[in-house]
Amino acid sequence: MAGPIARLDLTVLRALLSRTGLLPDFLCPAPTRLDVSFKEELERVRAASAEDVRAGVDEVCSPCPVPRALRTLQDSPERGLAALVDELGAYWHAAVEPVWPRLRAALDADLAHRAQALIQGGLAGLFSDLHSQLAYSDDTLYLNKPQLDYRRTTAGEGLLMVPCVFGWPSLGVLYNEPYQPAIGYPVRGIAEVWSAVPDTQGAPFADLVGRTRAEVLAHLDLPLSTTELAVQLSLTPPTVSHHLTVLSRCKLIASQRSGRRVLYQRTPLGTSLLNSG
Repeated sequence: MAGPIARLDLTVLRALLSRTGLLPDFLCPAPTRLDVSFKEELERVRAASAEDVRAGVDEVCSPCPVPRALRTLQDSPERGLAALVDELGAYWHAAVEPVWPRLRAALDADLAHRAQALIQGGLAGLFSDLHSQLAYSDDTLYLNKPQLDYRRTTAGEGLLMVPCVFGWPSLGVLYNEPYQPAIGYPVRGIAEVWSAVPDTQGAPFADLVGRTRAEVLAHLDLPLSTTELAVQLSLTPPTVSHHLTVLSRCKLIASQRSGRRVLYQRTPLGTSLLNSG
């Protein structure tokens, strides 16, 4: 992975992200829906207004002068955004896209957990274990971030919660108007994202149920759809669907719906059997 990334020209992106630890608002607009694609998000960055681009550059560079790499963004935002979007797209294809199914699985698992917490405990339940810097009381959400001195009333527009894989252990906060307020928080089970899939070769459980079915179960430590499993295992979706049906009937996996997708994940029983022997 280091090879393709090392060959990328990320001059503008590095200059924009290495100043003060702040992210310009136009670079990371809050998502408007769950099933948005990366291509669509790139176009939202490209469509940022010149005023927002200049304000974002000023914010991340202040009080220092704008560096040479960012002057095009400042002087000619449309041309500068074109170069920035190219860099973002290249980095996505080299570094993130190859592991995106696993990242998406972690995000889906977190969203399912938070939705259940909200249903069972309301807002207090949602925020109770979300992050140590967050506290909820009397319809007010308190953020313990010493560098941030800001108050904002949502006034019916709501607060967008965005699980993040790469932000651990910090919170990201989007609070400038006119953007919808948003908080990016570390996804649950972040260590599982980078853990290796269990090797089922020669495992007693694989001898019992078959190597392919064991591999399907091994890949479901995080929730995946039938199509995502088929791609990862180089199988056809109908074949994967058949194995999922059998594993589900045996209570070794459970399913949940996320928008239009049905996701499957190992149950504790499935994990126990997979690790047996």
